[in-house]
Amino acid sequence: MLGLKSSLSGVVALLLCGQVAFARAELPEFTALVEEASPAVVNISTRQNAPQRNVAIQGQIPDLEGLPPQFREFFERNIPQMPRNPGGRQREAQSLGSGFIISADGYVLTNNHVVADADEIIVRLSDRSELEAKLVGADPRTDVALLKVEGKNLPTVRLGKSDDLKVGAWVLAIGSPFGFDHSVTAGIVSAKGRSLPNENYVPFIQTDVAINPGNSGGPLFNLDGEVVGINSQIFTRSGGFMGLSFAIPIDVAMSVADQLKADGKVSRGWLGVVIQEVNKDLAESFGLEKPAGALVAQVLENGPAAKGGLQVGDVILSMNDQPIIMSADLPHLVGGLKPGSKAELEVVREGERKTLQMSVGVLPEEGDEVAIDADAGVERSSNRLGVSVVELTAEQKKALDVRGGVVIKEVLGGPAALIGLRPGDVITHLNNQAIDSAKTFTRVAKELPSNRSVSMRVLRQGRASFITFKLAE
Repeated sequence: MLGLKSSLSGVVALLLCGQVAFARAELPEFTALVEEASPAVVNISTRQNAPQRNVAIQGQIPDLEGLPPQFREFFERNIPQMPRNPGGRQREAQSLGSGFIISADGYVLTNNHVVADADEIIVRLSDRSELEAKLVGADPRTDVALLKVEGKNLPTVRLGKSDDLKVGAWVLAIGSPFGFDHSVTAGIVSAKGRSLPNENYVPFIQTDVAINPGNSGGPLFNLDGEVVGINSQIFTRSGGFMGLSFAIPIDVAMSVADQLKADGKVSRGWLGVVIQEVNKDLAESFGLEKPAGALVAQVLENGPAAKGGLQVGDVILSMNDQPIIMSADLPHLVGGLKPGSKAELEVVREGERKTLQMSVGVLPEEGDEVAIDADAGVERSSNRLGVSVVELTAEQKKALDVRGGVVIKEVLGGPAALIGLRPGDVITHLNNQAIDSAKTFTRVAKELPSNRSVSMRVLRQGRASFITFKLAE
């Protein structure tokens, strides 16, 4: 009996060893990838001469006492020092980042914010040699910059396709966090197509790879050793890594780099619309089966969308057969089209599906917003929404590029106050009906249904958006 127990214990031990060995075999092996790719990853430092001014350093300078000598020396060398000549007029600003070589003749990709406003850019290779780089061009909208160093037969990375990347796939970053050259960190792809505030033209790759200051501009590799992204941003409350890192897809970055190399600038597709997310209440008010698509809040006069027949209140469901699930999907797709190319939009208008054809324009520089004078107008109207409104003047309609609407003179309370309406807001649509006068506004407001989501289109400082609310019985 004892012999049987011993045999069984041995079998269990073998099975457990086999499971451990199997699990170990399933984990990725990065050593060959790092050895192959590291020589093409560079450290980037910049110098900028700027006027001397009184500055306050925000954050906390680390206490160097008690650190081992090698770490103390590192921090003393890399922490920016306050100017020692108060009477001088110039100071030297330094920044530190990463990059990677994409061609043997010396083209280097990095982030725009790493080299922005630099008077001198130094690229340090893995063999510790340093080369001065020239800025070929930069694109702040995607945060991509293309540099050029003089060299021949330089080591290069292999480029992959970020579109082929899968959520859950292993990825690896090489860069210079806090100045520690060629640091390697690994993780998985957490999500794709992420939109960040004020970043409308980049469908970011989200990862849990440890990225810190100094990693910016460095490459993100797949397990085949191909670059699939440029590490660009982190979400942090502490100033360091918190598990949310964002990379620019290499497909987007190379499209930008090719245009910078050829023309020194980047041209993007543009429709001339202001869009917003379709939430549950908006979907109900527009008669949609589910909250999806991009709701058109504003159509710019004489823009490509206006010429193609797109209207305020349309919900865009797809473009060129590519579905629009989140409203942020649309700028990614439109921005990737060449100006002059054709776009086919599937939209829902007043509950019916329509297909529109239009020619894509060129994205212009951002213009100033138009302000509204809330004191203009003569006719007033009060209503159960809790606002007092006046009609727009002809000048205001022209400035805002609207055919009608009313401007809020006073918020009296009630639903208007609860949904955040302010004096000066312009209401152009209510319950999917265009508002051409104060009289029309009063009539539509009086007929609003109770206990059902109702939409309202509001212009605030020239920016349009739809909001929803419900009126009690």
